[in-house]
Amino acid sequence: MKLAEALILRSDYQKRIEQLKNRLIVNAKTQEGEEPNEDPKELRKELSNVLSELKELIQKINYTNSKTTFEAGKTLADALTEREMLGHERKIYSDLIEHASVRHERYSRSEIKYVASINIKETQKYVDELSQKYRVLDTKIQELNWLTVIES
Repeated sequence: MKLAEALILRSDYQKRIEQLKNRLIVNAKTQEGEEPNEDPKELRKELSNVLSELKELIQKINYTNSKTTFEAGKTLADALTEREMLGHERKIYSDLIEHASVRHERYSRSEIKYVASINIKETQKYVDELSQKYRVLDTKIQELNWLTVIES
């Protein structure tokens, strides 16, 4: 199985777990004298199986990520961490721009006037650079995901 396929399967397992959780909640209690639509014991059993399969899959993915060379001196796990950090930094600066760009209407000169204390244009340029780095790195990661066979 390719790493990309394992990642898709992981996502499917996570969705299935969420659905099972919701079904368990719905069937956790019923009106006195009525039966639940689904047997909570069976749902718990199914949930346990899916959680076990997900755990095993995640362990294989993590092992593969830590053993797969991304580029000289860097593993796929390192590249994933770098991508995540680029995404966090980009989000922080995007939020900062959004907050600094909000205009407050004043109805009289006695009201407080707010001005941006950052250079929005320069900060936006930095966000664009981070976005470009993120896209380039993400593309390389996705390519490697489709070329890498997951280790059992």
